[in-house]
Amino acid sequence: MADPLLLRAADVSKAYAGVQALSHASFDLRAGEAHALVGENGAGKSTFIRILTGAVQPDAGEIFLRGEPFAHSSPRAAKAQGIVAVYQQPTLFPELTVTENLAIAVEPAVLWRRVDWRVRRERARSMLAAVGAQVDPDADAAALSRPQQQLVEIARALGADAKVLILDEPTASLSDSDASNLIRVLGEVRARGVGVIYISHRLEELPRIADRVTVLRDGCTIGTHTMAAVNREQLIRMMVGRDIAVASRGSPAERGERVLELRGLGCRASGVREVSLSVHAGEIVGLAGLVGAGRTELACAVFGVTPADAGEIRMKGREVHIRNPSDAIACGIAYVPEDRRRHGTMMEMSVGANVTLAALDKLSRFGALDRRRERELAVESCGRLAVKTPSIFTRVSALSGGNQQKVALSRWLVTNPSLLILDEPTQGIDVGAKGEIHARVKALAAEGVAILMISSDLPEVLGMSDRIGVMRDGMLVDMLDGREATAERILTSTLGGAAGSAAAAGNVQPV
Repeated sequence: MADPLLLRAADVSKAYAGVQALSHASFDLRAGEAHALVGENGAGKSTFIRILTGAVQPDAGEIFLRGEPFAHSSPRAAKAQGIVAVYQQPTLFPELTVTENLAIAVEPAVLWRRVDWRVRRERARSMLAAVGAQVDPDADAAALSRPQQQLVEIARALGADAKVLILDEPTASLSDSDASNLIRVLGEVRARGVGVIYISHRLEELPRIADRVTVLRDGCTIGTHTMAAVNREQLIRMMVGRDIAVASRGSPAERGERVLELRGLGCRASGVREVSLSVHAGEIVGLAGLVGAGRTELACAVFGVTPADAGEIRMKGREVHIRNPSDAIACGIAYVPEDRRRHGTMMEMSVGANVTLAALDKLSRFGALDRRRERELAVESCGRLAVKTPSIFTRVSALSGGNQQKVALSRWLVTNPSLLILDEPTQGIDVGAKGEIHARVKALAAEGVAILMISSDLPEVLGMSDRIGVMRDGMLVDMLDGREATAERILTSTLGGAAGSAAAAGNVQPV
């Protein structure tokens, strides 16, 4: 007998300022089931989840919970009914301990009462043990790794008696081992009868997790299928309405001059040690490694966020001293950081203001900003990357994730950099936007820009890179020719196998 329907949404619609975010979308979830919800950024997934969690009210349609109409009036009402979401960006209070964060979710809000800290800690330990989290209940939330924060959030949701658990891109920034542990935890959660709505752009992981999958496109439900009935290519076609080419670098680049050269670069503050590498004009050098291996820290040292205190940085053969990002920009270096929402864009500023932010000196004369030229440059840059926005005056926060990433990239392209550092350029964005960004990055390389690309997506690294560096424990431990590199070789070096031993001994030299 089929599992009873836990949740059903029928013909749900929502529009924002004339833009139809959802149009007669339908979805259902069974108890103990993992049901994947996929679609391009802007397909309506976020709006649908905000409706389920009570943050947004639908314009039309009905939602039923356990067969009864669900009055989705507020997030508190949704939580009281057992609908809880765990988002891609952690929502723990960083200044509070793990125990205190868990207590907020499960203890009643009263004005005056005495706290029994022994009982509170024991309950926290029990909640953490239920999801297999090896976390100190007295640790500050800010001190936890991203995988630990994910598990604490799931423990908090289950402690609040979640019946419907919504996971938004839970593995986007996790290593393979951490993702496998999360998948194991989800199996235990489902065994309790909790229904899981699983949102992910990593389509390859869905067969391990989901029983069914529903595809949204342009706010409409395109179809619902069992995972066994569809493959990745079919899902992509349903998501974007067309075939998407797999990232491929094509013929090896015709390398130009050596743009960036690092000689024994180190930074005690961030743990980067003795890194030597080079990037040539027209070349894409990929950087692979586990989360925490030092890849982002290396980028921050080169860009002056955490300045290097050992070794040399040379740009086009000349030693440069980069003490801050302004020095880096003056040297022709641009950096698109991993977290586009916190560091890559000013979310509450307009698209146009974001795009031109790094080039204000070029748009000013005698201290006055040329507004007309600023608008022209913003329109030109947005067109160049096909940024989908109602206008350049729209706030970046209103755009989809893929378009936010394009805005972050556009900001630096207006500076005409010699070296472009990209940190996880396609993390958390859909396959359509990913293909567009890949195409733009390859076009930039063809125009002679030197590109250093950090990515945890092995197919992306293998498909895009002319050469691939592998980092571990703050060091560059291997450098591979992109045509000869394999996933096995990269993983061997990443995890400290024999392939990386020679490099770790200091034999990696810039080429």
